[in-house]
Amino acid sequence: MHAVILDAASLGPDVDLSPIEKRVTRLTRHDFTTADEAVDRLAEADVAIVNKVKLSAETLEALPRLRLICVLATGTNNIDMTAAERLGIPVRNVTAYGTASVAQHSLMMILALAARLPRYQNDVAQGHWNTSPFFCLLEHRTLQLEDKHLVIVGQGELGNRVGKLAEAIGMRVSFAARPGSRADDDHRPSLDELAPMADVVSLHCPLTEATRHLVDAAMLARLKPAALLVNCARGGIIDEAAALDSLRDNRLGGLGVDVLPEEPPVNGHLLLDALEEPLNLIVTPHNAWITPEARQRIVELTAKNLES
Repeated sequence: MHAVILDAASLGPDVDLSPIEKRVTRLTRHDFTTADEAVDRLAEADVAIVNKVKLSAETLEALPRLRLICVLATGTNNIDMTAAERLGIPVRNVTAYGTASVAQHSLMMILALAARLPRYQNDVAQGHWNTSPFFCLLEHRTLQLEDKHLVIVGQGELGNRVGKLAEAIGMRVSFAARPGSRADDDHRPSLDELAPMADVVSLHCPLTEATRHLVDAAMLARLKPAALLVNCARGGIIDEAAALDSLRDNRLGGLGVDVLPEEPPVNGHLLLDALEEPLNLIVTPHNAWITPEARQRIVELTAKNLES
């Protein structure tokens, strides 16, 4: 069985691929591959192993030898799933590999925003502490998280883990109803209902038509002015422009995102531009999942997919 990894560099240079190598006759590794290069590189492959390379219907139709697609991620939106099913090519993804990694990143954002870390770091960098009339700076009102209310959208493994971490520091946790679900099969309150009572909102749901711009200007207006908003799910679940407006107008206490609608943001993004402003804003480069343990777990789960 000949397997070809199209974008191995997306796993990082320190990941051990031997669990995959042990389950195939031959493994060909490419660090980066464009969609246009996929057909040539997979021409002799029985198995395609991909992270974010797009495999269109046209590409799959040109690969009669292909027997399996292993995705090095949970999302399969880069694969034409309809074409793969029509052609009889199974697609296997990996799940729950980065729960601990993403959960700690989400909590880090909540803690940092609550402490107004971006604003105080900027003050220190600008020399304001050096010229303070007394021993500390306290211009920015912080938020003690104990006894505060965290509302989580997404009650899967990741959302539940974030909830447990939040409870460990004394927060009260509520889960909002699954966006797009029918009222008769989901009895949890909606985000719209919970928003006025939330001190922190953390998003851990997939991007669907039901969740696109779930947190828009109207939803932001329902939040407390000091509320914190964290998105470690998918770009586009929040209306980033509306959230930035709320942050600038002090109608939102803090904003942390690990994801943007376009990744990498080759055309820029308004949140990236806003990092130059003295705002309680954190933007990380979709790296909540990248602990070495999580990346190695992807390899191990992919090896199991190959074995099965």
